Amino acid sequence: MTRFSDCFENPKPIIGMIHLPPLPGNPHAEGIEHAIRHAVADLHVLEECGVDGVLVENEYDRPHRVEAAPETIAAMTRITRAVVQESETAVVGCEILLNDPKASLAVAESAGAAFIRTDYFVDRMTRPGYGEFFIDPDALIAYRTSIGAEHILILADIQVKYAAMVKSRPLRESARLAAGKGADAIVVTGDQSGAAPSAGHLRDAAGCGVPVLIGSGFDSENASALLAECNGAIVGTSIMQRGSVDFDALELLMSTLDRKPG
Repeated sequence: MTRFSDCFENPKPIIGMIHLPPLPGNPHAEGIEHAIRHAVADLHVLEECGVDGVLVENEYDRPHRVEAAPETIAAMTRITRAVVQESETAVVGCEILLNDPKASLAVAESAGAAFIRTDYFVDRMTRPGYGEFFIDPDALIAYRTSIGAEHILILADIQVKYAAMVKSRPLRESARLAAGKGADAIVVTGDQSGAAPSAGHLRDAAGCGVPVLIGSGFDSENASALLAECNGAIVGTSIMQRGSVDFDALELLMSTLDRKPG
């Protein structure tokens, strides 16, 4: 048994995104209570449709920062805690965009969440407007230990969407390196949100020693075929309508997979 399978009872869990509205500190924010209501409402839809987990993310804190501001960490902690308290069946995780996995771990530990996602873990990558991202997987694992958060899983993207490798290498090599550095699962994406990874890329990542998850482009049309090649999926774009989880779209996806609530 892996730490991932200990966390998720379903052998191929579906993790639904909760895309938060702008948070305090953003000029378009409508207040922390508004954000909490939004997150809890999406949680209820996700659980009603039978997802296995939810991932709270500050999607609409745009433009995203490389490192989280103090007010963002505080807001994410409060919102994630509210989702944890309201959740009846879903495992709760969090991610602070754009690249602050230490902040995500701190939020998860304080809020009682079970996992984080980090877009950058072992791959040296650049992105227009941001430059090259700082990565140090050993320091991240050490930080997790230092705050007593060893129980929190790290879902680590490899060769993530929107960014380019500084020096190219096979996807399977990134997968094995991420697993070797302590990732509890690896996440494979397409080139952008809404674009799915190929079945070949999922097969390339398999065999790294930890579960492989789809990280983008998962929908009712490709779900069955792609899920056959991996160990689970994170779904967001295809189930969203104006920034909120759409019941009909999610119900269609879950019924395609013959997943039923409860």
